[in-house]
Amino acid sequence: MIIISNVTYPPESTKEIAKRYLKAPVLPEFINKKGPYVSASKINGMNSITYYELDNNRLAEGLQAVAESLAIYFGVPGYKYNLKPYFELEEGLNILGL
Repeated sequence: MIIISNVTYPPESTKEIAKRYLKAPVLPEFINKKGPYVSASKINGMNSITYYELDNNRLAEGLQAVAESLAIYFGVPGYKYNLKPYFELEEGLNILGL
């Protein structure tokens, strides 16, 4: 399974985001992080997406670790994030009882 974080912030906050990124806590070894991947837009500002791969049985622990790593950015003007777990298709079908 994966967890995806989607982070947005205005361009004016980029320097502060970068400073805090360098001080962010290290994630546990059971999480395989891919990214962040960053894009920029004059209309929507900065957008960053990161993928975190982990075993299903560590979902709660993984969500907490990722949320704690994103909390370092609290207080940066305009900073917002969204965290969502995504299951492989077979797992999703099992959840639906199929």
